[in-house]
Amino acid sequence: MAQKPNSTRSIFQEVGTDEKAVAAPKGGLIDTGRAGARKGIRAWLILLFAMVLLMIAVGGMTRLTDSGLSITEWKPVTGAMPPMSAEHWASEFEKYQQIPEYKLQNEGMSLSEFKTIYWWEWGHRQLGRTIGLVWFLGFAGFALARKIPTGWTKKLLFIGALGGLQGAIGWWMVASGLTGDRLDVASYRLATHLGLAFVIFGFITWYVFELGRSQTDLMQARRHKDAKLVTKATGMMHLAFLQILLGALVAGIDAGRGFTDWPLMGGQFLPPDPLSLTPVWRNFFEDAGLVQFMHRMMGYILFAYGMLVWIKGRKSANRSTQAAFNMMAAVLFLQMVLGIVTVLNGAPMHFGLAHQLGAVALFVAILRARFLSSFPKSQSVRGA
Repeated sequence: MAQKPNSTRSIFQEVGTDEKAVAAPKGGLIDTGRAGARKGIRAWLILLFAMVLLMIAVGGMTRLTDSGLSITEWKPVTGAMPPMSAEHWASEFEKYQQIPEYKLQNEGMSLSEFKTIYWWEWGHRQLGRTIGLVWFLGFAGFALARKIPTGWTKKLLFIGALGGLQGAIGWWMVASGLTGDRLDVASYRLATHLGLAFVIFGFITWYVFELGRSQTDLMQARRHKDAKLVTKATGMMHLAFLQILLGALVAGIDAGRGFTDWPLMGGQFLPPDPLSLTPVWRNFFEDAGLVQFMHRMMGYILFAYGMLVWIKGRKSANRSTQAAFNMMAAVLFLQMVLGIVTVLNGAPMHFGLAHQLGAVALFVAILRARFLSSFPKSQSVRGA
């Protein structure tokens, strides 16, 4: 008589499955065969992160040195080559002599002085082209090798599309200073250009954070997110972005050099004649006193709200999240102090650039705190 099969089932065995392990189908699990791709794409994005950071710094120097209008044409391809002969340099200088900035501010500038500002703008544009090339080669390489993880193709294409849009907006900005009676580019166009740079930088930063952990880890961590902290950090991110735009308006019209006392402006709370321009809306973009006043007031609001967010964040049960909000608060405090020092010294070039890079550091710190609120790192019960 045949022996009955053993009917005893292990408590760890799934009901209705064979005891033998079933091989997962290729591509059927998250991260299957994609671990290497995530690390490689993250390294590529870190390179883009560094290049965009450098781009923001070079853009700041281009503005602070009044170099942005030295190249009066937009030639995305042929413009990659700088002047290579005396005749070519003379031609570029002659084009610059036709715009308002030269006629109203730099008349009598020597060719040697022109070359200095030309190289700043050329370097700025060349760096933009290089960033575009690095993005294209990286994306094409990962796509052709079929190494882009599921769901990431659109994200990476989105970064490239924003980069292309940034180039067009850059020329739209420059074009505003080539005609009429402007000495510089339109401040609201400068704010748009810098704002989009921070949008690109922010998405790259977030993607680097995501790719630093496995998709499985992120899905598990999401179950423990602190929704209230995420909301507060999101508000902090939006306020910081608005402050960055106001800072661009300040830089666009050199408003940081108009009032060098603090906490008052010209000895009073409100700057004198804050609504003297017509129509009234122009004052919010072109009146140096009112623009600096708005930047100061938003700075106070950002700092006060940031302290409230920090108080909530430092109470998080997760140590990594606590540390992220502590870092955010420290950078916020240093950026506020640096802003005051910049004003008191009349916004010299080195302080202006440091203040702009401080905004970058603060933006990254806010994003990191928001990310760790959304995806807390696992910790032992003892560490909770």
